[in-house]
Amino acid sequence: MTAAEISRIAGVTRATVSNWRRRHDDFPAPSAGTETSPLYDLPAVQAWLRRRGHTSTASPTEELRTELRLLGPGSGVAARLFPLVAAASRRTQEELAELATVPDDQLLARAEKAAAQLPAAVPAAEPVRYGPDDAGAVRALLDCVREAGAQAAVDVLAERELDEGAASGVYQTPEALALLMARLLPADVSRVLDPACGSGTLLAAAARQGAQALFGQDSLPVQGQRTAVRLLIAAPEAETAIRVGDSLRADAFPDVTVDAVLCNPPFADRDWGHDELAYDPRWAYGLPPRFESELAWVQHALAHLEPGGHAVMLLPPALAFRSSGRRVRAELIRGGALRAVVSLPARAAYPLHIGLQIWVFQRPEPGGTDRTTVLFVDGEGEQRDGATGTSSATDTAGAGTRGGSRPRRAGSPPSAASSAPTSSSSSFEWAGLTDRVLAQWAAFTTAPDTYADEPGVARAVPLVDLLDDVVDVTPARHVRATAADIDPAALIRRVHELHDQLAEQVAALAAASAFGGGQSSGASAREWRTATVSDLARGGALTVLRAATPGTRGSKGPAAPTVDRPVLTARDISAGNPPSGGAVDLHADAVQPVAAGDVLVRALAGGGDGSAMTRVADDQDAGALLGQHIHLLRPDPARLDPWFLAGFLGAEDNIASASTGSSLVHITPGRLRVPLLPLEEQRRYGEAFRRVYELRAAVRRTADLAADTTAVLTTGLTAGVLLPPDGPDSRSA
Repeated sequence: MTAAEISRIAGVTRATVSNWRRRHDDFPAPSAGTETSPLYDLPAVQAWLRRRGHTSTASPTEELRTELRLLGPGSGVAARLFPLVAAASRRTQEELAELATVPDDQLLARAEKAAAQLPAAVPAAEPVRYGPDDAGAVRALLDCVREAGAQAAVDVLAERELDEGAASGVYQTPEALALLMARLLPADVSRVLDPACGSGTLLAAAARQGAQALFGQDSLPVQGQRTAVRLLIAAPEAETAIRVGDSLRADAFPDVTVDAVLCNPPFADRDWGHDELAYDPRWAYGLPPRFESELAWVQHALAHLEPGGHAVMLLPPALAFRSSGRRVRAELIRGGALRAVVSLPARAAYPLHIGLQIWVFQRPEPGGTDRTTVLFVDGEGEQRDGATGTSSATDTAGAGTRGGSRPRRAGSPPSAASSAPTSSSSSFEWAGLTDRVLAQWAAFTTAPDTYADEPGVARAVPLVDLLDDVVDVTPARHVRATAADIDPAALIRRVHELHDQLAEQVAALAAASAFGGGQSSGASAREWRTATVSDLARGGALTVLRAATPGTRGSKGPAAPTVDRPVLTARDISAGNPPSGGAVDLHADAVQPVAAGDVLVRALAGGGDGSAMTRVADDQDAGALLGQHIHLLRPDPARLDPWFLAGFLGAEDNIASASTGSSLVHITPGRLRVPLLPLEEQRRYGEAFRRVYELRAAVRRTADLAADTTAVLTTGLTAGVLLPPDGPDSRSA
């Protein structure tokens, strides 16, 4: 293990570990690695920490990772533990707590008996046998299920076998994107297939929408096991069949047809079987080119659909215009199979640097109605325009040019001074994107012949206009607004509104920047004793509450939740916006209301954009429901000042020392540390932190309003709708 991993286990900073190495002769010597990147023997480090009275402050998921690492590579324990996760998910908190107290031999026997009942539902699972060496991992697994949820335990086990990321090409479909794709299916869909099921996110989303029969296949055994257990947890009443194998070469469901297919297939796979599958009957729309594996997956999905059934697939943008796939695209359009293409902003899903697309297909019905148009939705533009509150054709046309990706957040305060939300390179507003894409799709499917285009956002394009020499189905190409779509009078009103809002926001920024920042501590930095959030919670100074996340234990049913109040999301915390989320941001079990004075901590970090990790709920937040990926700390106001707490918890070093993961960083709130100061002094710090938070929010809002203003002006000038002013000092148009 690395020094960074030691710091996480011990709940200290990396600098502290370095000090231990220099100051304590009995600190374990490196057992591997290099001089600059040493590796240490985990049992030796744990023994040293115990001798010095350092109890582990690692999160349950980190404890499970540690125990799995102790067993070493090749132990096969991850595969043996998958069925146990499903069995544990069916136990109550009290039953899991009781299991933690029994001796190892009894624990292993009971775990073996429980897990043995499930292997038939888990593909490629061997008969379950646990030996004495597995006791630590079994205990850590049960604790992880009890504290962090069954899905968290499943993901840790999968990490053991997978290297998710660019090197392996294995990526998870984000929960919000999976739900959007599932909601593009008709409401009465019952049987759903995912032929490249991966982690099972899409099938779990289909179950939340009411699907009762779920079929999945993946080429990696660990992914098949992961999906099977996930569905046993998230949809215990559904009929599931998960298989392992290559869906294109060895279809596990050759005679199965379904109502719908959801799929995020592998991209750019050159070894998909082009030569050996050249005469396969699935290629009803033409033999997929050797380097267009995605078109093979598309036709595989269509072959499994009942007539009239839908397939919703996440595909790379190059598929929309590459010349090699032109003939197959043309046949999909000519045959009426392609119904819609939706572009997504970059960072909506992995790989993050690419703006992916959702393609919606429908298998033609014999004698069915001829389809004459294809719907195109520029979700990338939606992300920009929805953030600025523009919904008319005029406003969306003026919100900026197409083709860029500037993810934005919605839900900003209604006042002019803060009407533009903040932007971020690391996240964006899912609820608005979902609602507007679904609204366009619903309008199109309800009455395709009378569907009203929304220039700059969505258009229904006649098939004949698509069947040219290129057959380019890139949404931005078809939906972009032209000068004819822009009302000059409406655009100039928008320009004046933005100018006025920007002037007010600049004044607000000037007021916020008047904060002097404090005074010098002298020749050296101030030092203080600290306590962890876990220590403060045990002492009654605060209460730690967590919102459930999708797939965790205790789901009440497959349907997506409905809420009658706003949901506070992690993006609201980072942007300084009021609650802006809806049902898509809320798990069915997450009904925790927010109260004024609560301290909110984002559960995930990353992006390095300087956005806030914490904030204190105010009266505007009170009553909102707690969204996914947020920790809620409720301090005793007689002992802790909320802004003092939020300020120190959100410090960069504090977040780093309480984080696990690399590309997706999870925050363990119990490991965050807070200085022990008198309440009166806390309040002085709290007031300073509040002023800093307001300054950060004002800076971001000003930057966004400035960007929106320049985008509208540029669009108006280049479209010929705005004319240059008469002189350098004139503001007339």
